[in-house]
Amino acid sequence: MFLYLSKLLPLFFYPLGLTCIFLLVALFMLWKRPRTAAIAITLALILLLFSSNAWIPNLLVRSLEWQYFPSAQIPNAEAIVVLGGATKPALPPRPGVDLNEAGDRVIYAAQLYRQNKAPVIILSGGRIDWEDNQGLAESEDMAQILTSIGIPSEALIQESESLNTYQNAVNVKKILESRGIRRILLVTSAMHMPRSLLIFKRQGIDAIPAPTDFLVTSSDMQGLASTPKAAILSLLPDSSNLHKFTGAAKEYVGIFVYRLRGWL
Repeated sequence: MFLYLSKLLPLFFYPLGLTCIFLLVALFMLWKRPRTAAIAITLALILLLFSSNAWIPNLLVRSLEWQYFPSAQIPNAEAIVVLGGATKPALPPRPGVDLNEAGDRVIYAAQLYRQNKAPVIILSGGRIDWEDNQGLAESEDMAQILTSIGIPSEALIQESESLNTYQNAVNVKKILESRGIRRILLVTSAMHMPRSLLIFKRQGIDAIPAPTDFLVTSSDMQGLASTPKAAILSLLPDSSNLHKFTGAAKEYVGIFVYRLRGWL
């Protein structure tokens, strides 16, 4: 039940969900209370403009992603741990497993393995039963991708039961203890890294952050006000900015909820 509510309830706190709520209020109040309807429409418009311009989402994402920069020299470890959320299952008409926008983490793990940063890769992630329930566990999807690009199957360890980041850490800890592994490289998207690292460290795991999939670069930030035209264009609404804002909001909501539950 917690998993279901954790996926459902936050939707009403994200810009698109809140905007829909404001517009529904306006729709029902339009004839009886037009002033209330006008206020609701105004709030919906402000919220959309606030969350879909380039300035606010980029600053919000940067506040998460730039907490852990990739090291110039990544240290060696005993295992590379890759968190799920990077694949789309092999369901028709897809010819096979696809990587989604977070798929960089799978490729990055392969690169670290080929650089001899660790001898094994632990793939952590199940499949939520109401999302693509005909697909394999995410760990199996990631294993298919990695073996297809030349990573030996004997170097892969799958953890296919976890459905959120907390379960990732708990289940991976069991694997580490059973194999006597003490130090890992934690690979996930840069925006997800602050919450993930806190959870893994809370479990007593010696995790070295190895973030990838950065959505905001220094060039992006410099370009916001590089010219007067750029500054004006940066204020215009864009769906990609709305997506960034929602992703960052999700992480901050997750950090808040996980703290309440004592997982951080």
